[in-house]
Amino acid sequence: MRARWVVCVVALGLLGSGCGIRATTVPVDVGAAPSRVSCDTSAPPAQPAGREGVRVEVQLVCGSQLVGVERVLAGVDKRPVRAAQSLLAELEQSLSAEERDAGFSTEVGAELSVAPARPGDPKGTLRLSRRPEDLPPLALAQIVCTFADSGVAGGGRVVLGGPDTDPPRAWECTEAVRDRPESVPTLGEIVRPTPTPTPSPSAS
Repeated sequence: MRARWVVCVVALGLLGSGCGIRATTVPVDVGAAPSRVSCDTSAPPAQPAGREGVRVEVQLVCGSQLVGVERVLAGVDKRPVRAAQSLLAELEQSLSAEERDAGFSTEVGAELSVAPARPGDPKGTLRLSRRPEDLPPLALAQIVCTFADSGVAGGGRVVLGGPDTDPPRAWECTEAVRDRPESVPTLGEIVRPTPTPTPSPSAS
């Protein structure tokens, strides 16, 4: 009798694991399918009508990385502060439908502006209307890499300060920052003020 009971249990197990169980028609919620973004636009933007445009590249967020996107401006002032302000405005503005469809976004909020360096600041310093360390990491990475690629910072590193008297700090746009912009250190390396040359005593 015990042997017959064991045989029945084994048979039921085989039926449960085979084709004897009818597939359910009830939908199962397994979460949304992973989204795929192209991070690419089909064509560069058109030049402003009636005027010769200047092509610039700004860094937008796509697929958790920084990707350069070409924009066309009516003109760009060669002075570093004005040029930086033009680039910042491009980071702040609403994206085109094509850019959004390709998966781009920007974390740089509106009403952020650029001011000239304070007396004693290192050469090439750009002062923002908010402290850089108070910005979201993605926004800071966008600004640093956009400024670095454009050359408005005057070198490989970007020296930024805030509206207060805190010393400016330096950031670099490395491949690690481009690949993982959310991990950019919000506190850059402090850049000491440029010492004022001491006038030499006049000869008697």
